[in-house]
Amino acid sequence: MSVLSTIVLAAEEAKIALFFPSWVFPLIAVAVFVALGFVVWSFRDVANRHSQKTGGSAASGHSTDH
Repeated sequence: MSVLSTIVLAAEEAKIALFFPSWVFPLIAVAVFVALGFVVWSFRDVANRHSQKTGGSAASGHSTDH
């Protein structure tokens, strides 16, 4: 046997034990994606809610009036 075939044979014999069944990992990814999407959604329109606090004190001199 060559060294390569010995390595391949050893790699095939090694069984990697997962913590969960393989279908659980995509569910975890979807749950994380939905949670992060909710966080982003909760910060919608924040700049417009707090525009009165800036009051034209922007350093660039540009206004937000369109």
